[in-house]
Amino acid sequence: MPNGFTGVPPTTLADLLGREQVMDIGIRPLWDAPRVAGPAYTVRCEPGDNLMLHAAIYRAEPGSVIVVESGDLDHALAGGNVCAVAQRRGIAAFVLDGLLRDLGEVREAGFPVFARGVVPIPGAKKKLGSLGGPVRVGGVSVHPGDIVVADEEGIVVTPAARQEEILSAALDRLAKEAGQSLDAWEEQHRARVEKALGGLGFTG
Repeated sequence: MPNGFTGVPPTTLADLLGREQVMDIGIRPLWDAPRVAGPAYTVRCEPGDNLMLHAAIYRAEPGSVIVVESGDLDHALAGGNVCAVAQRRGIAAFVLDGLLRDLGEVREAGFPVFARGVVPIPGAKKKLGSLGGPVRVGGVSVHPGDIVVADEEGIVVTPAARQEEILSAALDRLAKEAGQSLDAWEEQHRARVEKALGGLGFTG
């Protein structure tokens, strides 16, 4: 099921799920990564500490998107070697409400990371956070197994209980759009715009 989401852009999912399931614009791809989709493996790190993310790469299932709540913009949650090991273990991507270091290595390896930015200072490994609990990342509540889809358009989280419904609706919408010419779209769009303007009393 999660693999089916790889063909669905975040824009389509956002149309179906609404703003509350879309992460804020501060969490962006750190390089020109392809679209990723997979079940969330949730991590909470204490500010300034990255121990739980480093533990997660040995516990998350292949295909997982590791999603990290940290609340820290002074220390890196991970670097090149951690990303390389995650990649080797089949992790699909990191989505970090925090920072990365060694971006050049990560980009060269082709490991997708979505984060708030880059800093060369590593975090410590002295504090317990949590693994596999609910987290809040980019303003979105994420639970284990929720489907995370991320690319250059943004990051959208589909609740696990709705994945079948949302995937079906998304594929139907994409099929309909694929069969519609730009001329037909423009005609319908113009009619909607003029109707909206007229309803607001605009006559220009």
